[in-house]
Amino acid sequence: MKELEEDIRALRSKVQVHKIIRWIGRDPVRFRELMQLLLKGDVRIAQLSSWIVGHIGETAPELVRPYLKDLIRKMSEKGIHPAVRRNTLRALQFADIPRGLQGRLATLCFDYLSSMDEPIAVRALSMTILTQLAKKEPDLRRELEVIVRQLLPYGTAAFYSCAKKILKNLPPYEMRESSL
Repeated sequence: MKELEEDIRALRSKVQVHKIIRWIGRDPVRFRELMQLLLKGDVRIAQLSSWIVGHIGETAPELVRPYLKDLIRKMSEKGIHPAVRRNTLRALQFADIPRGLQGRLATLCFDYLSSMDEPIAVRALSMTILTQLAKKEPDLRRELEVIVRQLLPYGTAAFYSCAKKILKNLPPYEMRESSL
């Protein structure tokens, strides 16, 4: 693990990131080493490790699955670097989130989306994840639509573009009898 930490500390380019990604491959033991660095490493190591986890989440989401609860807990920590949030959300957008974690993740994503202090990438990834959760939990759809529409006039061009795509891709709203 010490060697991996040294390699991560020396990261300076995407080429180096991909070298580590290739080394980890689909090996759960190597990925566990990476996750330990993300979850328990110092601020810089956590930030750089999250960069790798974000990429692996896209190509090998099965490696991320055992750590979903830990990743959501990590994002809940106060003072977490925005890069850790961004890269963690990037990985989570490709994961199948179990029902027991959906509520906490939705709350975090709504908080990020509503915060004008969050970088656009964090807000956009939050919208993406909320859209996916809304497909499983239709009641979220209405809440997401209302918040996105309220934020549209205050967003940047990038936010506006992302929000328009999200609104277009939201599942249709179906009123339930309990909603009447």
